[in-house]
Amino acid sequence: MQAIGIDIGGTKIAGALVDEFGTVLTELRTPTPAGDASLLEDAVVEMVTALADGADVGAVGVAAAGFIDAAQSVVYYAPNIAWRNEPFRDKLEARIGLPILIENDANAAGWAEFRFGAGRLVSDMVMITIGTGVGGAIVHGDRLFRGGFGAAAELGHLRIVPDGLPCGCGARGCIEQYGSGRALLRMANEVADGGGIGGPLAAARAANGRLTGPDVAALLATEDPGAMSALRQLGSWLGQACASLGAVLDPQLFVFGGGVSEAGEALLAPIRAAYLENLPARGYHPEPEFTVAEFAGGAGVVGAADLARASFRSPGDPESYTPAPQ
Repeated sequence: MQAIGIDIGGTKIAGALVDEFGTVLTELRTPTPAGDASLLEDAVVEMVTALADGADVGAVGVAAAGFIDAAQSVVYYAPNIAWRNEPFRDKLEARIGLPILIENDANAAGWAEFRFGAGRLVSDMVMITIGTGVGGAIVHGDRLFRGGFGAAAELGHLRIVPDGLPCGCGARGCIEQYGSGRALLRMANEVADGGGIGGPLAAARAANGRLTGPDVAALLATEDPGAMSALRQLGSWLGQACASLGAVLDPQLFVFGGGVSEAGEALLAPIRAAYLENLPARGYHPEPEFTVAEFAGGAGVVGAADLARASFRSPGDPESYTPAPQ
């Protein structure tokens, strides 16, 4: 059964027609009218209608940043979109005429990685996305873990530093303040302020008026000592967070996505080291694997489509969790 996946971001809406193996057959993009819930609804309806034209579509999955209720129907809150207790599924179903599933965007991306990417050979996985903030998804026993209220896996708000840096969520010391792209920039600026190995970082900052993510990425590509030092700090904090998550969830695999994950082994090495330093009962506890995500982009639409297909599979359809062909 084919399904449509929609991923609503703060600046763009991405959509795709996806088959049961996670292959994107058709895709579309349009700007997000984030400040107007009615216009956003119209944009999603128009995109689904266009993608479904001439296709055998059984369901639609819609991914968006925010808190989604356990019934996967109501968006309690979305940080970048004008939604507060928005009954989005009911509104879409009334206009589209297809079964709709609403999912958190990080969950959808994590599910795509689990089904068709780096996690396809395990049953228990934690994905951490390192972007402007820190997001995450948890798969336990081949099932996406959503929690009792539907708002689980907000991994960016795991508290790792008591009375630490203030976070946008209202708490202090969240991993988002120590393991995100913004945190990496802060750490890189601190290295630049210290002189010595921070010289190239300071020079890039002086040339542009401020230090940017691409500046740091370019220096990381050359293994600049100052940029690598900032990355090791970031990796150390993420590794500590993973040790706490590992003690509770016992995953077989940690997957890292988002722009910072493009650093590859340079990021994974300090994560592994800090994980082992903070792992309870080290030497007696099985150690998970650490890897970067295989999806460079489009994971949200693929995951949303697959989750919708699985949720609304008719009795005659093939088993939803058949592994993709290798």
